[in-house]
Amino acid sequence: MKYTDNALNILTTKTFKGIGRAWIVKNLKGNENIEQILSLLNNNSKQENPITYDDFEYSKSKIINTLNSFEESCDGLVAIGDKNFPKYRGNVKDSEQPIFLFYKGDINLLSIDNINITVIGLLNPTDEIEIREQKIVAEIVKKDITIVSGLAFGCDSIAHKQALKGGKTVAILPSHLNNILPAKNRGLAYDIVEQSGLLITEYYEDFKSAMELNTRYKERDRLQALFCDAIILAASYAQDSAKRWNMIGQKLDSGARLAMGFAKEYNIPRAVMYDKNTDINNPMFDLNRQLISEQKDITILTPKSLAEIISNLKNGNLHSIEKSVVQKNLFDN
Repeated sequence: MKYTDNALNILTTKTFKGIGRAWIVKNLKGNENIEQILSLLNNNSKQENPITYDDFEYSKSKIINTLNSFEESCDGLVAIGDKNFPKYRGNVKDSEQPIFLFYKGDINLLSIDNINITVIGLLNPTDEIEIREQKIVAEIVKKDITIVSGLAFGCDSIAHKQALKGGKTVAILPSHLNNILPAKNRGLAYDIVEQSGLLITEYYEDFKSAMELNTRYKERDRLQALFCDAIILAASYAQDSAKRWNMIGQKLDSGARLAMGFAKEYNIPRAVMYDKNTDINNPMFDLNRQLISEQKDITILTPKSLAEIISNLKNGNLHSIEKSVVQKNLFDN
């Protein structure tokens, strides 16, 4: 497992009380020595007692022992200050910037020079939605663009599997690499790595509660927006879909809503799969319709608008995508 002393120091710093991403982004640039870090911790944080060199080294040794325990499942750790630490896209506040990543596979797929498109959606798409999504992903990978998604069931899995048919894909996980979630998609995760793809996560320890896992899914959704140059929503229920369609008691809302929200906040170009002639009364497109009606800069996917997205990304014009008003498209059955 590859990592620098800098990465270990960043990871160790975050273990101390009250130290989060925002503090680290504000105070550290990377490659500070332990004495410099201790000075900052003891003078610019809310530690109850001064942190000693021995305290820091003890915490660091515990992390090393943990990392050694899953060395076979993880290729490396990178952190801010490391030469190969990938740069996020968009405008991001300090508290949401990634400060370290664990990875297995080709970390260079997250390079700012590599074009990535995130494709996401709900957990239980119909066969018709799957076929439409496959066509979109197939067109993207033809242009040597990497597909990013979250390894979840449904639309995420469809995106990864289609990308593997001639392209590359990145899966962002809510769990550490020695305990890939969802467990039933571990085979897919291994396929991604075997075919020169990438798995990444911000975690090296097990979650301790359902609440913590839910938080990790939200953080995963944020990374799906942070490491893409554009994001595509295949299909998703909205937050109020259960009430709207009289399906009370069913959990229909999906993480796709959060990922699309983060993308808007970060000023990442957003697009949705939607055909008003066939999807208008389908609850699986509630979020798509909502985004179209509320956000004027949402692109409705057609063969033409997808080609424009790809062209703009290839030419570096990330935010010059014009909204398409054409509803009927060739991505339908």
